[in-house]
Amino acid sequence: MTGSELTNPKSDNSTLQSSQPVQSRVSPWLTKIIYPLGQYIVLPGFFREIEIIGKEYIPHSGAVILAPTHRTRWDTLITSYTVGPYVTGRSSRFMVSVDEMKGIQGWFVRRLGGFAIDTTKPSIAVIRHSIELLHQGEMLTIFPEGNLMRDRVLHPLKEGLARIAMQAVSLKPDLDLKIIPINLDYEHPYPKFRDRVTVELGKPLQVNDYQQFSSKTGAKKIHQDLTHSLEDLMQQSLQKST
Repeated sequence: MTGSELTNPKSDNSTLQSSQPVQSRVSPWLTKIIYPLGQYIVLPGFFREIEIIGKEYIPHSGAVILAPTHRTRWDTLITSYTVGPYVTGRSSRFMVSVDEMKGIQGWFVRRLGGFAIDTTKPSIAVIRHSIELLHQGEMLTIFPEGNLMRDRVLHPLKEGLARIAMQAVSLKPDLDLKIIPINLDYEHPYPKFRDRVTVELGKPLQVNDYQQFSSKTGAKKIHQDLTHSLEDLMQQSLQKST
C-alpha cells in the first residue's frame, strides 16, 4: 500500500473500497458509567481472577497499537480493564468487525471508541482514520486475527495492522509508535461464571525499527514478528495450563 492509496480515494486497488469518512468517539458521560461498572463490579464479579502478566509493557503515553488475540465478547472489556482509564488514564479506540457493531453491543461500542471494518473489503476511510488516531498519539486496539476465534490456536493475522503501522510512521517519521502483542486466555471458549482469565502482554515492537525497509517489506516483517510474538505468548500460556 502506498501513500497515494491512502490519500487518493480513486486509487485502483480492488482490496480497498472508498467510502465516507470514518469517525470514532468516546462518550464522556457513558465512560463515567461503564468503566467504573466494568472495572469494579462486572469483571471482578464474573471472573474468579484476572491475571495480568507483563505489566511493565503497559503504555502510559504515546501512540500505540494494542494487538490482542480475539477469543470472546469479553475481550474489549478485558483489554480496557488491563490498559484503560483506571490503569493508564487513557481510553482506547477499537477497530472491530462489522458484526460486532450490531444491536445493543454496537450501540455501546460506537460510543466507547469503536469503529467498524469489513475485514473482507477494508475501506480506505477506515485505514485513514486509524492513521489519524495514531498521529494524534492515541491508543488503538486492533484484533489482528480479524474475527472472533474461540479456540486456543493463533489464526493467520490480517495484513492491515502492519500496513497501518508502517504508513503511520512513513507519513510522520518522528512518530514513536509501538505495537503491543497481547494474548487473552480464558478457561473456557464461552467463559463461565467464576472462570479465570489471563492477560499476557509481550515486548512491544518498535515500528521505527522497520523504517530502514520499504513500506511493503517493513509491513511484511512487522506481520511476521507480531505473529511470532503472539505464538510465543500463546505457547507460554498453554504450557502453564497443562
